[in-house]
Amino acid sequence: MKDKSHIINGTIREFQYLEQVIGHRLNKYFPSDRTVPDPVIPELHEWQLPLREFVLGNNLSGNEITLLLIALAPHIQPHLFDRAIESLLPDSGNFPGIGGIRGKNSRNFLPTGDTAMFLLAGEDLHAMLEVQQLFSADHLFSRRKMLWLEELPSGEPLMSGRIIMSQDYVDLFTTNRTSKPHFGASFPAEPLETLMEWEDLILEPETMKQVEELALWIMYGKTLLYDLNMIKKIKPGYRVLFHGPPGTGKTLTASLLGRKTGKDAYKIDLSMIVSKYIGETEKNLASLFDRAEHKDWILFFDEADALFGKRTNVKDAHDKYANQEVSYLLQRVESYNGLVILATNFKSNIDEAFTRRFQSHIYFPLPRYNERLLLWQHAFPEKVTLENSLDLNALARQYELTGAHIMNIVQYACLQALFRKERTIRQADIINGIKREYSKEGKII
Repeated sequence: MKDKSHIINGTIREFQYLEQVIGHRLNKYFPSDRTVPDPVIPELHEWQLPLREFVLGNNLSGNEITLLLIALAPHIQPHLFDRAIESLLPDSGNFPGIGGIRGKNSRNFLPTGDTAMFLLAGEDLHAMLEVQQLFSADHLFSRRKMLWLEELPSGEPLMSGRIIMSQDYVDLFTTNRTSKPHFGASFPAEPLETLMEWEDLILEPETMKQVEELALWIMYGKTLLYDLNMIKKIKPGYRVLFHGPPGTGKTLTASLLGRKTGKDAYKIDLSMIVSKYIGETEKNLASLFDRAEHKDWILFFDEADALFGKRTNVKDAHDKYANQEVSYLLQRVESYNGLVILATNFKSNIDEAFTRRFQSHIYFPLPRYNERLLLWQHAFPEKVTLENSLDLNALARQYELTGAHIMNIVQYACLQALFRKERTIRQADIINGIKREYSKEGKII
């Protein structure tokens, strides 16, 4: 049977401590005959929540620990504040000094910055100023996009904003893992996934060498920065440009980099990022990068020309703003501490300000004979046989095709075989498939 010694009267031990903090502070304003013990943070080995691992790893102070519990309580013990306050206060718990608000959907007490100041500082001005620093831009909580105060209308006191904890950290502190993001306006990206293996990736040798070097950074980048102390000399993160004709393996390479290194890779939906309205593109991109920060995610921008294209000569206010937008994108990409891959068919379409700052430019050329032969040899499923007259060497020599072309041709030929209720791939089907691919580009055999 699981040990439940950390749960007392239905309350997780670390939140029992938070109730003691609330009771102890309120008792100074509303004395009663009830004994309210001085709050003592429980020993970390008694904690139930995975939050303890973060506390240990970051050597947090008592105030920092308590603030995390204040922010986390509405997600784990939603009635905790109402229960603790109403048990000690007259007038149904109405006491403005403790701050707090009610949400649009949640009718429970939601703590604000004022709540944190009241519980951690009381009326001690010096202590109140110290609590405010826990919400400053240079604090760990802000740098990690962990918790912050809700933005308020101009003129309202900053500390009256609701304390918001990132859902990623709510997940991490309660389940010891972060949930994968859902595709939507706040995260306009979908997972890049493939069933292929690293060995299935067929590229020109120089291209393959550069891709393997990129995989090394993904696997050992943090070791380089922190164990070898290179953080003082180089920026975190890695920026790389994939360029070359369509169908040469840029998207597949990004997928396989994630699969090989165990990192989540996401393809950004640029149609949901780029906006005609001033400021919206930056806002959308900021939301994306904020969500991805410190997750070790690979962000893949396909057809990146739409977002990272060249700046233009300023002819009107719209041109001036468009150039400011590109400058913002440059700053945001540079500050991201993970891997950003921009992919384009034409390197010349990308603004030079980006290409100059990228650590790597990897060219994906059209496959030559050797690569085309390997692509043909690996393209057919194991459960089919090839007609004796089908010469893969001749196909590789005669027809300049990309990997995407070859897979389309093989798919067409397999469907034709299945229609005939057989498992033999005929040369005629392959030739017809080649004709179909050529016709798409206005070519003939």
